[in-house]
Amino acid sequence: MPVNEYQPVNDNVHIFPVRVYYEDTDAAGIVYYANYFRFAERARTEMLRSVKIDQNTLFEKSGVRFAVRSCNIEYLKPARLDDELEVHTRIRGIRGASLLTKQIVQGKKGATACLDLRIACVDQSGVPARLPVEVRSALETYLQVSQGAC
Repeated sequence: MPVNEYQPVNDNVHIFPVRVYYEDTDAAGIVYYANYFRFAERARTEMLRSVKIDQNTLFEKSGVRFAVRSCNIEYLKPARLDDELEVHTRIRGIRGASLLTKQIVQGKKGATACLDLRIACVDQSGVPARLPVEVRSALETYLQVSQGAC
């Protein structure tokens, strides 16, 4: 199945597969901490695609983009070269101009990292802008108000 066709499976979660490549690791042979942000960004982009939101089209039609306003990440256990991971993405809240998301990076032995993010909707000047109604409606597919543990 092409990556952009992944759909929610349980509990309003989007699941995005990631394999750890050599380029993702540090000198100790584990995933370099900053690469979890890359994995999470890709998963959020594919979540948007799964509900037919193309970020370039959104910008062209509505003049808005998404930007990470804040992120808290907890590293739970190391992931290593060639590990198969999944990024589980849930939306914890939808506000006027932002989304609250929880992303858990899972390996075969459990969660490796947990990210809590606030994603802002901004206009061309970088000023907060209301989420377009169609975006809000589409993202409710992944809305899960409970916090959920890592």
